[in-house]
Amino acid sequence: MGTVSKALVLLDLFDQSRTRIGLSDLARLSGQNKATVHRLMTELQARGFVEQVGAGREYRLGPAVLRLAALRETAVPMRETAQATVRALSDETEETAHMSLIEGDRLVAFAHAYSAVHGIRVTMEDADILPWHATGSGLAALAFSTPGRQERLLDQPLTRFTDRTLTDADALRPILEDVRRAGLAESLGGFEAEVHSCAAPLFDAVGTCIGALAVAAPTARITPALLATMRTAVRRHAMALTQHLGGCLPEDYPQDAAA
Repeated sequence: MGTVSKALVLLDLFDQSRTRIGLSDLARLSGQNKATVHRLMTELQARGFVEQVGAGREYRLGPAVLRLAALRETAVPMRETAQATVRALSDETEETAHMSLIEGDRLVAFAHAYSAVHGIRVTMEDADILPWHATGSGLAALAFSTPGRQERLLDQPLTRFTDRTLTDADALRPILEDVRRAGLAESLGGFEAEVHSCAAPLFDAVGTCIGALAVAAPTARITPALLATMRTAVRRHAMALTQHLGGCLPEDYPQDAAA
């Protein structure tokens, strides 16, 4: 692993549950030795990517990250477009809607919206990491990913989250084929026991899958009518969001789903 990769691994350890991390924990979590981590964090701090705070001199992300994020958003105003879409999907279905993006071999929640209609609802956080094999979003994105990514991810140990989580790669492959034929993925209790989610893939300008759009509801509230609405709405909004982001559907995308 090169120096840049080692530094990026350290930055990648920060999330909403770990906004501050000490030097020893950075070394432990990254698997790098403490001296290397200290050198890399010192260089990152000098460039403004991290800063030290508190009596324990813990690290947190620095202002340079915000600058890059602002530049990215100026060039590609994805969050504004994504938030409008998930809001519209949530309003139409009266359930939780969210969008996720592929980052390397991870699927990261990017935007979400809750419906005000129900007090009990599926909750989530931006920057959550979604499991590929156990969520509607993961199955949708994985089904339309490259064969190389599919096999790489299916060859890894698959975590069991509930009694309904599929952890057998051979059992997942035909499901992914069904998702490709339908243009839609569903997960019934695969990640959270009482959640039913429907998701559709999102694509970039050359038809490469970049993530997924999903809607999720408590299973106790699922009826045939609501499920039909969820399935139709998520596909329609996913295709619209793909177009708004300058993307296009791949040639093998099912025509009935695109109709």
